Amino acid sequence: MNITDMLRRLENLIRLGTIAAVDHAAARCTVQTGGLTVPNLPWLAQRAGTSSDWDPPTVGEQCILFSPSGEPALGVALVGLYSQQRPAPSNSANLRRRTYPDGAVIDYDHATSTLTATLPGGGKAKLTAPGGVTILGDVDITGLVTVSEDVIAAGISLVTHKHGGVQTGSGTTAVPK
Repeated sequence: MNITDMLRRLENLIRLGTIAAVDHAAARCTVQTGGLTVPNLPWLAQRAGTSSDWDPPTVGEQCILFSPSGEPALGVALVGLYSQQRPAPSNSANLRRRTYPDGAVIDYDHATSTLTATLPGGGKAKLTAPGGVTILGDVDITGLVTVSEDVIAAGISLVTHKHGGVQTGSGTTAVPK
């Protein structure tokens, strides 16, 4: 190996760049760094084992290209660097925030132990839990609640409860028993 090749490899070990393209199907990206365009690179995910995470990079996102032996074609893109074009979504030491391109925001503030999810207009939340859902604490609901089977309150079924002492006509019933 000559000195020119050694200097080229040394310069290519760690380079700042930006994501130029993303191939979601192959989980690969193209990195633009200086005068180089390096295609078909994996990006660093938080987890890629039995626990797995999918959060692909975005075109224009800053990255660091780590290239073993100084060969960019063998590199890995480390994404997640804030920039002037994509600044940090918060400046709080107590807040974990996740923002999405449609305007949705999920926050957890560990100083107040508060989890907040804010969806854009028309947004929907869906929770599927075949084993059930348990909520401890008070629940306030603004809007319509639709239940497909029944509501049980203090052991009394909304669907099958009976009212005693009721006569036909314009009278009203007492509180359910």
